Amino acid sequence: MRSLSPALASLANVFRISMSLAPVRPTASRVCHEVLARRTQQPGPITAAVQSAPFSSTSTLEGRKNRGPNVDKRITLIRYFLYHPLTPRPLRFSRNRYLRHWTIHRAWQLFQAKQRRGRELELERQYQSMQSACEELRTGAGDGGRLFRKSMIKKGIFTDMFPIEYGRMQTDYPLPRGGIMIGSVLRRRTDKCS
Repeated sequence: MRSLSPALASLANVFRISMSLAPVRPTASRVCHEVLARRTQQPGPITAAVQSAPFSSTSTLEGRKNRGPNVDKRITLIRYFLYHPLTPRPLRFSRNRYLRHWTIHRAWQLFQAKQRRGRELELERQYQSMQSACEELRTGAGDGGRLFRKSMIKKGIFTDMFPIEYGRMQTDYPLPRGGIMIGSVLRRRTDKCS
């Protein structure tokens, strides 16, 4: 039996594949290798030196350092989490169950896309309404657009404090019972007539 190349041997070691190769029938590469091995031609000195040298010097260098082969931590972690007993195995659906799963998943995606599109259209409608109101204020008012220009001035908005609307979380609607939220306590507004 012929030996594996160092690269294949290291891959087999990493993925814990047994290295016993017993081919059922001779392959073309094996037959060619045997035919070439039968030739009794003596190789030249340079060819012999190249053929006898190992492909990689890694094992030689590690042998000099009296250490075992370096194990890549990434591969160890992948192997640990992939084959850990608490890691759930991937689901294997039957054909009908997979089709059912795909149909539900696709329907949910379509539903979310429809909702997203509705929100985008509503925001676009609001933006167009604001734009048309500003345009009407600019051109339709009798003051030559002075009110529009005054409303668009951004100078002096934040003078000494931040805006009051930043003091609480922004919501679409006010509280259902009224009042002001301070922390998690609802304080009722009390209007006392004196």
